[in-house]
Amino acid sequence: MRPQDSDNLAATVLKRPAAQAAQHRTGGVPPKLGRYVIEREIGRGAMAVVYLGRDPQINRVVAVKALPLAREFGDEELDEARRRFFREAESAGRLNHPGIVTVYDAGEDQGLAYIAMEYLSGLPLSEFTDSSTLLPPSVVTELIARVAEALAHAHRLSVIHRDIKPANIVYDGDTDGLKITDFGIARLTDSGTTKTGIVLGTPSFMSPEQLEGRNVHGTTDLFSLGVSLYQLLCGQLPFRADSMTGLMFKITNEQPPPLRSVRPDLPGLLEAIVNRSMQKHSGDRFQVGTEMATALRNCSRLLQAQGL
Repeated sequence: MRPQDSDNLAATVLKRPAAQAAQHRTGGVPPKLGRYVIEREIGRGAMAVVYLGRDPQINRVVAVKALPLAREFGDEELDEARRRFFREAESAGRLNHPGIVTVYDAGEDQGLAYIAMEYLSGLPLSEFTDSSTLLPPSVVTELIARVAEALAHAHRLSVIHRDIKPANIVYDGDTDGLKITDFGIARLTDSGTTKTGIVLGTPSFMSPEQLEGRNVHGTTDLFSLGVSLYQLLCGQLPFRADSMTGLMFKITNEQPPPLRSVRPDLPGLLEAIVNRSMQKHSGDRFQVGTEMATALRNCSRLLQAQGL
């Protein structure tokens, strides 16, 4: 593929209309949350629902993420979950970086805890993790370099994401805007699960220390970013198993299939970056996001020269 063909492909796939599958109003949409007028549902996860809303005071379009804390947590855990929610929302609100979604407000209404944030156009990078929709490697490395730089900003302020994955990275090909979403949501409970069994955080992307309940730090996010990079390049996760127990064992004890065993067309430099980011011991990984970003940008230039 010629370099210009790669550019055209990236432009085409990254400019598809956002939220194509969420155009229809579903039942149970609240007319308001706090002061925000709710227009329609635009996204849904295991626990949270995201609505398109509007702040009538300044006529600003916002995304409102709502979580039913009272439904998901028992009486003993609810107060702590609520405190964690607002503490993490406050931490996310302190982040001011072009690569991180802006948090405007947080509150609780009608049994729902909510965060009002910047409305993003574009697509989550999870749209490009299937083998049939992969982006050119030079595009992937540049985008992940930008994520690593945004994480470096958050880590300097002692804010850890805890759930980095392609679904939480949104890219708009029209504006070339890239944003990390969902800071702090995965820290609602110490155990990482709710009373209905919903896992907060995504085990396939978790580091060994996170799975084992040990302290997390910036390198924990960079491990998850390495897993995301592998998936975006290969169209498959580096760690796969038939059970949660098997998955946890592989992440904490086994090496993933080498990148070039899946994508032999990729350079050894890129495989080395992926390997370093997913080291079992945090001290063996990239220590700061800017370091990982520099390595990725050097690799991106190499990939462009090779027409990849």
